Amino acid sequence: MPSELIRQRLKELPDRPGCYLMRDRRGIIIYVGKAKNLRRRVSSYFRPGARHPPKVRSMVDTVYDFETMTVKNEAESLLTEAALIKKYKPRFNILMRDDKRYLALRADASAEWPRFTCCRIVRDDGARYFGPFPSSPVVRAAKDFVEKRWGIRECDAIRPDEECHRHCLADVIRTCSAPCLGRITQDEYRARFDEACEFLDGRRPDVFGDVEAKMRAAAEKGDYEEAARLRDTVFALKEMTKAHFVRRSPHMREDDARRGIAELAEALGLDAPPRTIECVDISNLFGTDSVASLVVARDGLPDGRFYRHFRIKTVTGADDPLSMAEVVRRRYGPDSTLLATSPRADLFVCDGGITQLRAARAAFAEIGVSGIPTVGLAERQEEIVFDDGRENLLLPRDSQALFVLTRLRDEAHRFAITYHRGLREKHIRESILDDVPGIGEAKKAKLLKTFRSIYGMAKATAEEIAATAGVSSTIAEAVLKAARSVAAQ
Repeated sequence: MPSELIRQRLKELPDRPGCYLMRDRRGIIIYVGKAKNLRRRVSSYFRPGARHPPKVRSMVDTVYDFETMTVKNEAESLLTEAALIKKYKPRFNILMRDDKRYLALRADASAEWPRFTCCRIVRDDGARYFGPFPSSPVVRAAKDFVEKRWGIRECDAIRPDEECHRHCLADVIRTCSAPCLGRITQDEYRARFDEACEFLDGRRPDVFGDVEAKMRAAAEKGDYEEAARLRDTVFALKEMTKAHFVRRSPHMREDDARRGIAELAEALGLDAPPRTIECVDISNLFGTDSVASLVVARDGLPDGRFYRHFRIKTVTGADDPLSMAEVVRRRYGPDSTLLATSPRADLFVCDGGITQLRAARAAFAEIGVSGIPTVGLAERQEEIVFDDGRENLLLPRDSQALFVLTRLRDEAHRFAITYHRGLREKHIRESILDDVPGIGEAKKAKLLKTFRSIYGMAKATAEEIAATAGVSSTIAEAVLKAARSVAAQ
């Protein structure tokens, strides 16, 4: 039966993707896992009457406590899980591993006629890798798309020639540029290959518009099978490029940005184009600590001078709406230090749905701030969310107004995740003390308060550590060894 501590922890689990870390009675991490839904996955280990395989049963019987961290999506949970396993080398991950690896796309630009291949091991071999990604069909669909669109060869010959062509169907159905027959020069082929890599790297958002236009055209002609195929292709491509897809603001022209905010004003019913737009994203760490990013666009273009990070102080657990409300109060409340240094928003955007939006608007009302139009941006459909009786709004995919909003939202994600990962790395570094026998939470807190960080401890002497924590020289030496191992990485 689960202990009272675990039963309490299970009640606090969020219904979100993330990673979980199982610890034994000594506080040592014994297993790291990932989940699409943390509540469902972690609870399954402790279900009464659960019939686990022997190795899983052994792990569950050893668990004394666990902790979780939430992430944005399944792809990030995969990468986070891999980093934590590499860091801690939990013994049950080794015992229960099934050698499953996820697919990635490999692009070796050093080849004479480069091509894309699917692989399950990402090596430091000078090639470019896109992924890995949890969904194999998504990776294969992306590979098929870039090969057909840019005429990239599929054959595995080192130097494709006429003999290769005799056995090739790709040229027959006109999906290959046929370098084996000399129909394309090496420079032209490499330019196509580079364009395909740019797309996979998220630097060709215009390609999505082309495919979506073809999808709409097929639907209008009544060719619903082709429209459905193109719809699935768009979905796969967006999943594949999501981790790399950053709509980079330097490549957005100022006139496009101005047109975007003008379109946005018309779509939202604003009196004038919103010269200053703020967007807030909430990110959770270990299910308890939350951080937020506030990013700003001026005249439609992101302006890093006014970006801000927030450590959420008043919210316990992963509660995005309450965290959003705290950010509004700290940004616009009477005690805010930002009022004098950051321009007031002409439009305030919450990254999320109706609950985040309502929390933000309630916070504005609470502090007596009016006149700032506030909307939500739901990521799944890129849908603008209102709570004033208007129906949610789907802007055209090719509209500059949508580009302005999604660029800013992507910036908010990037800025939040960068801060989030820095804090997570700090947690990981500091948690190495949990594996030192004789160092509990109180002693750990004393050491961090005195030496500020693991790196500060690494510069101390065993005598200083022993005096600070009130431990024996043997334990102090163990602390010093652990700290120096982190500092040396």
